[in-house]
Amino acid sequence: MPAMARAATTADAFNAVAEPRRREILDALAGGERAVNDLVRLLGLAQPQVSKHLRVLREVGAVDVRDEGRQRLYRLNGHALRPIHDWVKNYERSWSERFERLDVVLEELKQKKEGNGS
Repeated sequence: MPAMARAATTADAFNAVAEPRRREILDALAGGERAVNDLVRLLGLAQPQVSKHLRVLREVGAVDVRDEGRQRLYRLNGHALRPIHDWVKNYERSWSERFERLDVVLEELKQKKEGNGS
């Protein structure tokens, strides 16, 4: 059964970013390329934990890695996160429409209140 859980975790970007520490890593990499040791210090995690999370993110393509001397530098690959963006965008349209309707209702209530107060 653990093999299935691991497969599910690394199957796609949605599952990979479901883990809060991996989202923290992505947030850190959004500012630019970082070495593993930088991420260890920033997150306050042990190096093996950070490496494990980076491996999952690498497997789904959310991060790229390159060797520079003795360091491995990681950077964000936003293209791999596109499916998440596209999925959320569908909801964004719905939220916008609801907020617009709410604005209309609130304006009507405000006008009624002002009308009763005179």
